[in-house]
Amino acid sequence: MAFADNLQQLPSVDHVAELQLRDAQGQLVTAIPNQPGKAGSVRVYHALAARHGGQITVAAAHEGLALFAEHTDAARLHPGSHPNIDRLFHIIDSGEALQVQLVQR
Repeated sequence: MAFADNLQQLPSVDHVAELQLRDAQGQLVTAIPNQPGKAGSVRVYHALAARHGGQITVAAAHEGLALFAEHTDAARLHPGSHPNIDRLFHIIDSGEALQVQLVQR
């Protein structure tokens, strides 16, 4: 399925203002605001965290790449153009999970 189709199968994130990713030491790695152009990533990461104990593990990252569908191929061809997908590649390569923290609206 295409990314847009995959998004329709995921839970709403209307209640989320921002999704924060933290490393094993609790340090903020990045924050993804729930705004146009980023809302799809928030929705994917939110669903992955719900399925994987509040974190983005290697298994979650693989699942996320499948959810991002055609954007995953674009990210492979153009590193840096899709930083939220690049982050999943990094998790797979490093084996280091990130904790997800939600900032509510």
